[in-house]
Amino acid sequence: MQDRYVETVLGRIRLRVDGSGPAMLFWPSLLMDGTLWSAQAAHFADRFQVILVDPPGHGGSEPLTGPFSFDQCAEVILAIIDDLGADRVHVIGNSWGGMIGGTFAALHPDRIGIAVLMNATASPSGRRQRFEYGVLTRSARLLGGIRGPLVGPVRDAFLGPTAKREKPEVVATVNELAQRVNIASGHHAVTSVVPRRPDQRALFGTIRTPVLVVAGAEDATFPVAETEEMADSIPGARFVVLEQSAHLAALESPKEVNTLIDDFLADNA
Repeated sequence: MQDRYVETVLGRIRLRVDGSGPAMLFWPSLLMDGTLWSAQAAHFADRFQVILVDPPGHGGSEPLTGPFSFDQCAEVILAIIDDLGADRVHVIGNSWGGMIGGTFAALHPDRIGIAVLMNATASPSGRRQRFEYGVLTRSARLLGGIRGPLVGPVRDAFLGPTAKREKPEVVATVNELAQRVNIASGHHAVTSVVPRRPDQRALFGTIRTPVLVVAGAEDATFPVAETEEMADSIPGARFVVLEQSAHLAALESPKEVNTLIDDFLADNA
């Protein structure tokens, strides 16, 4: 894959781009970078222009200097596809990426093909989630990063019992990516995506593009019922639950995720 950088409203964004054909953009969860989608890139690059995004403040993208809005994140996608010369793009997002995929579909219906929104929500965060992520970010700033006693809670938020028991390579990847996070930048991202997260259910009710919503049966961050509520807010959305997957389904169950995306593309060709 080739690295590419695009100037956006949220700073310079690093992309990894491969393949040719219709554009397919992948946006990961908080604390992860575009390599979350490596298995999807390998699968789709022979038929699509695959665009793996290091989201604002993460990976090789420019550090954040303050919080952001979800509308600004949608503008980031718009800047990326304009820079690449793509008229339309399929958007596949996980968690934060799923929320932004829905935002983009609602605000820019003429620029999107299908949307696959995974392990995400359209609801504002509850008190418990705001508290837990607040403790995490404050502790990480004191420790200078996600390390030591914070590694376990992050792993537990992202991975379910199946991955932790049977997939040591997935556990190692999550640990490595989380520990790379620029904690000052990550704090702005967490603030924007957790305590300041908007209620998007009414906005998602305006989406008219084909949408597949995927939940992980073992997801402790966004339980199945919460992700299903998001699907219910989107007219005509298809809803699927992946067994033995938690919050990072693309990493935990790559073959199943690739098949879901392939089938959804074929159904909406």
